[in-house]
Amino acid sequence: MNIVLLGAPGAGKGTQAAKLVEEFATPHISTGDILRAAVKNQTELGKKAKGYMDAGDLVPDSLIIDLMDERLREPDCEKGFILDGFPRTTAQAVALDDMLARLERPLDAALLVDVDPEVIIKRLTERRCCKECGYIGTAADATCPKCDGEMYQRDDDNEATVRNRLDVYAKSTSPLIDYYKGKGLLKSVDGDRPVDTVYVDVKALLCL
Repeated sequence: MNIVLLGAPGAGKGTQAAKLVEEFATPHISTGDILRAAVKNQTELGKKAKGYMDAGDLVPDSLIIDLMDERLREPDCEKGFILDGFPRTTAQAVALDDMLARLERPLDAALLVDVDPEVIIKRLTERRCCKECGYIGTAADATCPKCDGEMYQRDDDNEATVRNRLDVYAKSTSPLIDYYKGKGLLKSVDGDRPVDTVYVDVKALLCL
């Protein structure tokens, strides 16, 4: 199972990835995780990436691809992987295809968790987090139902910020939907339903 996860911020793709990881023990790989691990382990690529990050610059595509190549060669990826947050652009997708061809590990699917933008805005602006245990709830939770801790709203969960994030996604990342559709790899699932219902469809789409 070699898959790319697609979907706007707040669509729930991370939640579905977590369920796949739990059931199938497939590595869930995000760009952020790779960067942090490489920097922490002080690999040569990590040192290069740290230079860009310390300067407040974006890490170049070429370096991200090299880091991804390094990560996908690790033993735990031999039976599959879930890429989350990468590729973010069509150019990155083309580079990823070239890299996977060299590794002889082609993608099986690009899974799109599809949710209407207005639903996402409502979902994220109503999201609340527990200061004590990290539980994710909604504005209806006066206190945390797990530990009775204080619930708060993240700074980036206000409507203006959420709309901006969705605009950025639409301009840069949504063209990937057409890219993978053209390659016959796109699988789309309606994410505006209960998590477990979506997961049943995800497994069916991926033939799991």
